[in-house]
Amino acid sequence: MVDKSQSSEESHKTLEIIDYKQFEAVDLRVGKILSAEKVLKSRNLLKLQVDVGEPNPRQILSGIAAWYQPEDLINKLIIVCINLKPRKMMGLESNGMLLAADVNGTAVLLKPDSKLYDKIKPGAFIQ
Repeated sequence: MVDKSQSSEESHKTLEIIDYKQFEAVDLRVGKILSAEKVLKSRNLLKLQVDVGEPNPRQILSGIAAWYQPEDLINKLIIVCINLKPRKMMGLESNGMLLAADVNGTAVLLKPDSKLYDKIKPGAFIQ
């Protein structure tokens, strides 16, 4: 999610150096967005059902409604962190986090390389 409260200078600071073992604990996977809809009474949240290679899709809430229309996200491959502790927002549970870059205050979803897009399956590990 884009944090507009940080200045350009602050966003380039390294907050904490972590070792490789800590980084290995972050489970990043390719996800395929199966459905997307706006969350009622929220300006920013979209509710997504995302296939990350598990038996059932994950519900992930993301504050990207200002930059993405739900219908434009269907069947898109994205990068997802799947081992975050679940979080409740607007009475709904989110079970993961989409990765996005902050480009001048705009959220830009990270996705697999377009040259290999058709070969990548939901659930593929990011290494």
